[in-house]
Amino acid sequence: MKKILIIEDDSFLQGLESNKLKKDGYEVVTASSGEEGMQKINEPGLEFILLDLVLPNFDGFDILKKIRETESIKNLPVIVFSNLSEDKDIKKANELGATDFMVKSNFTLDELTERIGKALTK
Repeated sequence: MKKILIIEDDSFLQGLESNKLKKDGYEVVTASSGEEGMQKINEPGLEFILLDLVLPNFDGFDILKKIRETESIKNLPVIVFSNLSEDKDIKKANELGATDFMVKSNFTLDELTERIGKALTK
């Protein structure tokens, strides 16, 4: 079972994402703030991170930068799933090493899990 970390401060959306991924056969770990996310990115067995950008404490850009600078997890696939949709935000996430960038309002949970599945098989 693939282990996924969801870093999302919106508890309703985090619950929807978590339930969908569990239903699709993933083990799910969650974090509700940037600080909690920073603590959990080194969780043993983690194979994927779903990352919001607008978070309390540390933003998703800081977390993505930390992931890519940490030898043991620098190759983990990270999909940024955010309401930020300006070109500058997408460009910054891609420059920091995001595997994919999805604007929340443009995708369904089925499309999200499909993208996660593709990222995990690369």
